[in-house]
Amino acid sequence: MNQAHSRKTSIIPMLSVRRGSDAVAFYIVAFDADFLLRIDAEDGAVVAQLSVGGAEFWVVDECTEHQNFSPESLGGGSVRMVMVVQNPDAAFEQAVAAGATQVWPMHDEYGWRLGRIVDPFGHHWKIGKLLKDQSTT
Repeated sequence: MNQAHSRKTSIIPMLSVRRGSDAVAFYIVAFDADFLLRIDAEDGAVVAQLSVGGAEFWVVDECTEHQNFSPESLGGGSVRMVMVVQNPDAAFEQAVAAGATQVWPMHDEYGWRLGRIVDPFGHHWKIGKLLKDQSTT
């Protein structure tokens, strides 16, 4: 195997939002996110690296000059985040209590316990877990 292919690859989402400071505060309350890094620009824009249970993501204020648009500017997003957790029902309820809107409730489907929310910044999140080990089926 090529040495370059033997390393683990990571894909870490960078969420463009309006009101970056508010978004960071929301993710801390809604998902129990931890700060890894935060940069506040003089103009009030924020770049923050967050972690939820070791899963990292970035939150940045949109910058139309660099073609970084938030779902609010686009009239919706083209990507959904999938957050896999041990207790999806509790995580779902916590996010809704923090200000997320339910798109569809928690339910069992295709071997998953899954629900979908949209956060106050227009990003859609599926929250769930695999109900059984499907690698043997």
